[in-house]
Amino acid sequence: MLPRLSCCLLVLLSFTQLLAQSCTPPVETETSGGNLPGTKESAFWQQQLRFPRVRVAYAAAGPGVANLLRTHYLDARRLEIMMRAIKTNRELEVWARNQNGGPFELLQTYPLAATSGKLGPKRRAGDYQVPEGFYEIDRFNPKSDYHLSLGLNYPNAADRALGEPHPGGDIFIHGGEVTIGCLPITDAGIEEVYLLAVAAQAAGQAAIPVHIFPFPLTEPELAKRPASPHAAFWRGLMPGYAYFEQHHDVKAATQPVASE
Repeated sequence: MLPRLSCCLLVLLSFTQLLAQSCTPPVETETSGGNLPGTKESAFWQQQLRFPRVRVAYAAAGPGVANLLRTHYLDARRLEIMMRAIKTNRELEVWARNQNGGPFELLQTYPLAATSGKLGPKRRAGDYQVPEGFYEIDRFNPKSDYHLSLGLNYPNAADRALGEPHPGGDIFIHGGEVTIGCLPITDAGIEEVYLLAVAAQAAGQAAIPVHIFPFPLTEPELAKRPASPHAAFWRGLMPGYAYFEQHHDVKAATQPVASE
C-alpha cells in the first residue's frame, strides 16, 4: 500500500509542476523569439532599424541568423565576420568568430545569383568586371536599388595604381539576381548577410574584410593559366590567400601593388 501511495504522490506532483509551467507566461528577454541580441543597447542597430527594409529583414531573417550563430557558439555581441568570394566557385562565403576567439570558421555560403565579366581584376569603369583582391565593407545601404547592399572600398591602392585613370566604383554585395560587376546573392541572401554585418559592426568590428579571388590561388591552378596577362597580379595575391587557408585569419596588410 505504501509504495502505491508514494507512486501516486509522485505522479500528482509531476502533473502539478507541468500545469504550473504551462500556465506561467515565458519571461521576456532580449533574445526571446530568436531575435539577435544587442539591438536595444546598440546605437548602430537602432540607426539601421529606422529603415523599413532593415526592419523587414530583421523580422524575416533575424530568427534564422540568431539560430545560425547559436549553433556555431557565436555571440552576436562579440561577433566578427569576414567574407570571401572565389569566382569559379560562384558563391560568397561568410566566416565568423567571437572577438579574441581564435580562427574564423565557415558560417554560411550564399550562391551568386549572377556573374559578369571574366577572370581577372577590374581595371576601368564599365568593364563589367568583378574586382579581385582584398577589400573591406565601407557602406551600409538600406535603400539599395537591389533591396539591401554592402559597399566595397573599391578601388583600393592596387586598383588605383594598376587601373586606368577612371577605374570605376560602386561595387556592392547586394540582393537581386542581376549584376554588371557586383556580387548579387538574392534578396533572401542579402538579408542574412546584411544582418550579420550590422551585428558585427554593432559589436565593434571597425573593418569587415572581403577577399575576392578568380579561383583557388594554388600553384596547380596558376599552372593552368600560364599565358594570362594577370598571372603576375594573381601571384601577388597568393600569400594572402595561402595565409587565410592555413590560419583562417586575416593579415593586417595583404594587398600587393604589383605590375601586370
